[in-house]
Amino acid sequence: MAEVDRVIARRLDSGVPLVGEVARYIISAGGKRLRPVLLLLTCGALGYRGAQRFNLAAVVEFIHTATLLHDDVVDASTLRRGRATANETFGNPASVLVGDFLYSRAFQMMVEANDMRVMQTLADATNVIAEGEVMQLMNMHDASLSEEAYLQVIRSKTAKLFEASARLGALLAGSPPDIEQACADYGQALGTAFQVIDDVLDYTGDRSEMGKNLGDDLREGKATLPLIVAMQRGTPEEAARVRHAIENGATDALDAIVAIVRRTGALEAATEAARAEAQRAADAARRLPRNEHAEALLQLAAQLLERRY
Repeated sequence: MAEVDRVIARRLDSGVPLVGEVARYIISAGGKRLRPVLLLLTCGALGYRGAQRFNLAAVVEFIHTATLLHDDVVDASTLRRGRATANETFGNPASVLVGDFLYSRAFQMMVEANDMRVMQTLADATNVIAEGEVMQLMNMHDASLSEEAYLQVIRSKTAKLFEASARLGALLAGSPPDIEQACADYGQALGTAFQVIDDVLDYTGDRSEMGKNLGDDLREGKATLPLIVAMQRGTPEEAARVRHAIENGATDALDAIVAIVRRTGALEAATEAARAEAQRAADAARRLPRNEHAEALLQLAAQLLERRY
């Protein structure tokens, strides 16, 4: 990861000072770096030790960071990773345009791999992520959203880059199709579990630990799994209250909504859905060669359920 950070720092260079300033601002805030970690662990599990793994790990982090810059503008977010978002600090135009720079820099870097499957995987993932963002935008303030439609969004918007990161390890290692598919299955399941837990934390987390404002999903009118389950299990009055909050982005009712979500067992149901995805990821990891890197992939799937931020 230290080498990945060196690649990131080197490739953020631009002749336009504001580009580097905004990009460094959001990347230096840290974050979990899960997607690069996933790519490096998959490479390790499959025996690939070439330097291209550092380049592509930086690529997936650039793509992820670009989505964050654009997301925060779309969602009008003000806090990420414990400090003001880039759009809050530099303005919306700078955030959007630097996000574009990071996408284009990522594509410059992926060409260096000189592998059409690598480029296809990352190009397809970037396209699916954009579709997922648009689907989510269309679903804003829609209290009738089904669990299936919710999962379709997060598998596009979040899990697709996890899936691509894991698949890239198999491609770099020249693995056979069954191993490549196991890696892709692991990444998709892990990314799905990650997002479901993230949606649970929006109603149970600690603001200081999470580094973002609690209740943001409700403010943005997102019908996430905890709210979907709460409407299914609650009384007609409770379901109507949750529905009204989603349709109106009513954060003034956050305490009441959290109480309903807790009483109906929606948090436990959502956590159980995440646990099932984590188990699916673990099953996929067991299809890989047994070594310390594959063992770390198993541990990662288990620990994901315990995260608090």
